[in-house]
Amino acid sequence: MENLNTVLLLIIIANVLISKKGFDDFTFLNKYKFQIDAVKKGEKFRLLTSGFLHVDWMHLILNMYVLYTFGSIVFSILGMLPTLLIYFGSLIAGSLYTLSYHKNEPFYSAVGASGAVSGIVYACILLYPGMSMYLFFIPVPIPGYVFGVGYLLYSIYGIKKQLGNVGHAAHLGGAIGGFTLTIVLQPILIDTNRIFIILLVIPILLLLLFGDKLKKL
Repeated sequence: MENLNTVLLLIIIANVLISKKGFDDFTFLNKYKFQIDAVKKGEKFRLLTSGFLHVDWMHLILNMYVLYTFGSIVFSILGMLPTLLIYFGSLIAGSLYTLSYHKNEPFYSAVGASGAVSGIVYACILLYPGMSMYLFFIPVPIPGYVFGVGYLLYSIYGIKKQLGNVGHAAHLGGAIGGFTLTIVLQPILIDTNRIFIILLVIPILLLLLFGDKLKKL
């Protein structure tokens, strides 16, 4: 548990310090945020650095709360290295999906740990499908898989409405990354949690097949 707290807290502290720097220094934010044109011109580091920047304190706190809640469970089941692999792998997957989805929008930019956090959420739900959780605004516990699907639906809404300077497309890419990496790391889940895997993969497949139509709605 000590190692768990140390690793997650180090990630959270890094997010807080780097995001705070971005809040106070627009030049810093602009240099390290995700931006289509800059990434295409070779600044690939933005695929990673944008995951440690946030729009505001609420955006940061929500992501870190979700990370700690779900990351604690993933860490306790898989251990340090697999959890870090899922976190950073999902972060990159989220950035790559965003790059693909917005490839024809050179000035599109976004920040946030949303991709990494989405991957951790999906990993947690796959590993512990029976979990329940409380949200600030819901007085009764909800199943983890319901939260996961709802998280994706919010991401779809965010993509459609272009809400803020937030990487909503990264939610989906990160979820796909976390889903895939967890199955690779724990293939036994295909047998033990088959029904939940099907429930979670359906919205992912639908979004991959019909995601481009969001731009036309």
